[in-house]
Amino acid sequence: MRFLRKCIHISAMAIQCSIQLDEVSNSNIFDSETDLKEPQAVIASPDWDVAEFDSNLVVIRPSSICLNLEDLKCFEVVDRQFHHYGITFENAIALQPSNPAYPPPQTGTTVLMGAPKSGWLEVAFLNPVHQFCCHVTSSQRMLLSAYDHQNKLLIRSSLSKANLAGSDSPIPPNASFKIEVPNISRITFYAFDGQLTLSDLSFSL
Repeated sequence: MRFLRKCIHISAMAIQCSIQLDEVSNSNIFDSETDLKEPQAVIASPDWDVAEFDSNLVVIRPSSICLNLEDLKCFEVVDRQFHHYGITFENAIALQPSNPAYPPPQTGTTVLMGAPKSGWLEVAFLNPVHQFCCHVTSSQRMLLSAYDHQNKLLIRSSLSKANLAGSDSPIPPNASFKIEVPNISRITFYAFDGQLTLSDLSFSL
């Protein structure tokens, strides 16, 4: 079997991700002497335009997508900016934190905050995914819940305590979350009337 490398470099601040190989099932569309290599994760930018791409090109759907938040404006309401990658948001704004309790993300300077309603944020997927990763900083205990397309609860994970920078919390800020379960269609974050930020978001189809 041969494999295809599909790599899109969109921003210098882009998150570096690694993914598993995608098997090319219809290999006869390629020249027999062409070297097909391992793909890399697509970096999803909100200013990407489908019309900019040549319709004659063969497009292999990526199996992993990392969201580049750096092209979002500070205080911009974030909902459908990444919908062409199959992900939308509810009750989210882009923010470059000035409060030292919410440190910058591990990559870049921009995070998503649950707002205007404090303490919750929702992520929805056009097509089900099986893996989702992010970093979370919260001023209160935080609950993450993942659901399928029938709103059946698939998995639940929590941040047992607030993890603000400079506090005595045993949990560091930008705590890493990774959930893996088939058929994730929606994820909610609930911080019990606190404030929460998300950064370094990625998901796998």
